[in-house]
Amino acid sequence: MLTCNFDNSFAQQLLPHSLGTACQPEQASEPRLVYLNETLAHDLGLLSKQSASQQRELIAEYLSGNRPIDGASPIAQAYAGHQFGQFNPQLGDGRALILGEHVTAQGNRIDICLKGSGRTPYSRGGDGKAGIGPMLREVLIAEAMHALGIPTTRSLAVVSTGDLVFRNQASAGAVLTRLASSHIRIGTFEFLAARRQTEDLRALADYTIARHHPDLLERQDRYQALLRKTIDIQAHTIAKWMGVGFIHGVMNTDNMLISGETIDYGPCAFMDSYSTRAVFSSIDHGSRYAYGNQAAIAQWNLTRFAETLLPLIQQETTSSHEAAIEIASEQLRAFEQQYKNQWLAVFRAKLGFSKDQSSDNDARVEADIALINQYLNILESTKSDFTNSFRLLSSAIDGEPQSVDAQFLQTAPAQDWLENWRASLKNSGQDSAEISQSMNQINPAVIPRNQLVEIALDAAENQGDTSLFESLLAEITDPYRERDADDPITKPGSASFYRSFQTFCGT
Repeated sequence: MLTCNFDNSFAQQLLPHSLGTACQPEQASEPRLVYLNETLAHDLGLLSKQSASQQRELIAEYLSGNRPIDGASPIAQAYAGHQFGQFNPQLGDGRALILGEHVTAQGNRIDICLKGSGRTPYSRGGDGKAGIGPMLREVLIAEAMHALGIPTTRSLAVVSTGDLVFRNQASAGAVLTRLASSHIRIGTFEFLAARRQTEDLRALADYTIARHHPDLLERQDRYQALLRKTIDIQAHTIAKWMGVGFIHGVMNTDNMLISGETIDYGPCAFMDSYSTRAVFSSIDHGSRYAYGNQAAIAQWNLTRFAETLLPLIQQETTSSHEAAIEIASEQLRAFEQQYKNQWLAVFRAKLGFSKDQSSDNDARVEADIALINQYLNILESTKSDFTNSFRLLSSAIDGEPQSVDAQFLQTAPAQDWLENWRASLKNSGQDSAEISQSMNQINPAVIPRNQLVEIALDAAENQGDTSLFESLLAEITDPYRERDADDPITKPGSASFYRSFQTFCGT
């Protein structure tokens, strides 16, 4: 039995402020449970320890939207957003419904959302449906991100609907059950700010603080503090993306959650060959959201968030509009240093250096940054695989790595770099075994390789065979386990594959 402890605070408190519409999912013809994360369901108290195999038909009824869950209050949220830099004042959940907020036994509040459950008032002419391929893709990427320790929404289940969805071609329809600590976006704030609904904006900000940062509630400067918290959280998330070669692909403000959890796994990808210019999204024609641009785009998006908070900051500081702008600008300037610190911590760990920065001085920081950038430049100039090139370094601390993927290290610049890197490691006070172990806990052996993802999804979508999806999911959710050098799961995609590879939003 699927049991949710719903307490629908967003619907109760913020629908009166124009931030959504009550809405029901459309009925699915023949719902069938394709995927269920039983471990996650049990951990959250959504399922009893009884085997889900005895409840699959009932779970499919619930998570397709056919059968209402006790206590649910389905809503489609309203929000705005800057999409590829252009502001759209009216977006919203065009194919998603938040059933409610499940409160766990530990007191954690989790949105339970159906994606692909049909039209809503914000569908803008779309059908509100989703194909099984994009929904299984979201499972693969979201659960891989979670296994890699990156803040992310989670995927609880996928239910096929028995109905066809028409995009470039007809495909089987499906509904994804997505979980998030909330679905409050930068675009949610933009929606009210664009309408100059300051008191509604205050209600949203207070709700956000109460839900995500209750320690700030009593502060006189809580709106400034919310901005700073959000800046710090986003710097942490983006640095984590960069450390695994993840490219989001559609960093619009409506796809940036205030919680810092990564959302929307349509046009995203993990890069194989390292390149700051890597981009795979079919709709990112100007490479706005390329790998190397992600930190700058995050700061740009946060600037849009800061703009929405200006009336509240002005009121809480009893200052002029110009003074509020300067306060917000000072916070935004801090993003660069915060991101630099987070990025440095990630890449120091990837190279085996201590994460402890308490003894840092300017010379050490600049030396470490130079060493990191030199290695990245070597990878880019040799078109080397990002994941494998960091993973193999743990075997190169005392000697040459034994791997065909290490051939790029035979170049003269790489040999000089190795010598400098090993000298730096000797000053760390750790022995080689300790360093190697720590590196293999931060540098994954496995990521969702784009070619393998596409093969698995093609089999599921066009042949009804989810066995490749299931085996790939098992591999990428155990990313740090050592694999044999010839294991296909560790191999980058072929040159012929990348000549035509693109990712799509799935709408």
